[in-house]
Amino acid sequence: MKAWIAAARPRTLPLSLASIILGSFLAASTGRFSWLIFALAALTTVFLQILSNFANDYGDAVSGKDTPERVGPRRAVATGDLTKEAMLNAILITAGLSLLSGIWLLVEATRDSGAWLFWSFLILGLLCIAAAVAYTNGKRPYGYAGYGDIAVLLFFGWTGVLGTYYLHTQTLGTLLLLPASAVGFFATGVLNINNIRDIETDAKTGKQSIPVRLGRAGAVRYHWVLLIAGMACALAYSLLTAQSWTPYLYLLSFPLFILNGRAVATHTNPAELNPRLGQLAMSTLLFVVLFGAGVVL
Repeated sequence: MKAWIAAARPRTLPLSLASIILGSFLAASTGRFSWLIFALAALTTVFLQILSNFANDYGDAVSGKDTPERVGPRRAVATGDLTKEAMLNAILITAGLSLLSGIWLLVEATRDSGAWLFWSFLILGLLCIAAAVAYTNGKRPYGYAGYGDIAVLLFFGWTGVLGTYYLHTQTLGTLLLLPASAVGFFATGVLNINNIRDIETDAKTGKQSIPVRLGRAGAVRYHWVLLIAGMACALAYSLLTAQSWTPYLYLLSFPLFILNGRAVATHTNPAELNPRLGQLAMSTLLFVVLFGAGVVL
């Protein structure tokens, strides 16, 4: 059981839920919010995140990308804690649970809408499942080619926030791209720290992550770009929409992002970056809560 819990990587769940929470807060600010839709969206996201973690564990082990030199969390399949067959079964079960939960969500959210909306979101959900698995699996895993950052921005930012908002409200707005992008940039920052930590082992095993492509100095500059872009998107949204001071509550979280950027720049020992992963994930969750509270109050 300890091996399965570790493979599920529960510390990654708060970050995956950030977009669902933000999309729901934004919907609540318009007076259109459903606790059932929120709960089902959160449940589906948790299943998808665990699926992604299982698939990454399996894919890295099968491809030989996980080596004894790796500094990150212990991998279940590569270390022999779990067999490849058991992990493959877990991937199939979790994918099925993600699909069932997602279908339940869509049935509830599109009850009064046309069938086209149900099928459109179902296709999007299937793409999410495929993206979770294909990150480190298949003939050409896109995570090994350096496209993981785009996927994180797309799924942890735009799809999560805008999709959740739409399921609540059945509407969208162009300006919503700004807070959705903010969360996406911060989530991409978490992946970037992970890749900076693993830059040496990734280079040896052929992973072409952004830090491997840019070098450590370039990856640190890229990290600052992600953090600053996220903060700028949030601030731009408030300047364009806020009518009081409460929508700026999230500014209280900005020092945490600055501290994260400085730590990533100065900590050259890979092991020192492990706490920065969790710190940025929790900073993102705090940002989401403060941002959401600000737009609702």
